[in-house]
Formats: sequence, structure tokens, C-alpha cells
Amino acid sequence: MRPAGLQYSKEHEWVRVEGNTATVGITDFAQEQLTDIVFVELPELGRKVGAGDALAVVESVKSVSDVFSPVAGEVTEVNKALEKNPEKVNEDPFGAGWIVKLRVAKPDLSGLMDAAAYEAFVKAQAH
Repeated sequence: MRPAGLQYSKEHEWVRVEGNTATVGITDFAQEQLTDIVFVELPELGRKVGAGDALAVVESVKSVSDVFSPVAGEVTEVNKALEKNPEKVNEDPFGAGWIVKLRVAKPDLSGLMDAAAYEAFVKAQAH
């Protein structure tokens, strides 16, 4: 089940845009593929990123994966709780497991999918 009201990338990130703030995390599907997350490398505050740029790194017992920014913006907040409790990404990827917040001027969501399109995308990849 994918929460409505979010936009999803083909790299399995989600973004929630509220005003000029975009909250970014990885999807439930992504955290399942990674398995047990043991470390999250967060970006520096003030860092500017473009859509598709590597934003953070998530390390699991299985692999290390980049988290890509679904939108362009400037890092205004990071989820410090993940430094001590990276497993929050596994436990609540759409809530307490968010990774970063960006200040966005005019978010371009045109390359992203809504919940239904992302669901279909994930099913197509599974086959």
C-alpha cells in the first residue's frame, strides 16, 4: 500500500510537497529490497541538489544505496533520529523514517508518479 498525496520516483523515493518544503524518503518497496538498514549518511544542511542528484546514502546488511532527490532544492533539515536509529527507515518509511527536507521554489513533479502509477511500476518490475 502506497500513501496517496505523495509523488514517487523510479528510483523508489517518495516526496511530499507542502508549500515550499519537500520531505523525502525511500519507499516501503525500497526498504524491503535493502532489508535491515544499519546506517544512513545524511547530507549537510544548506546543500543544493538538482532533481536526480544523489542526496543521501542508505547502508543495509545487504548493500549500500544512494538516495536520489526527486526534486531540486536546498537541504533545510535532516532526520537526526536516523543517526542513532537507522531502523526507523524499515519500521516507518513514510513517517518517522523520512530522510531529508528541502526548500523548493517551484517543485517540478512532472517526472514523478502518483501512488497508483508507482504501484503499477513496482508490479511491472517484479515480473
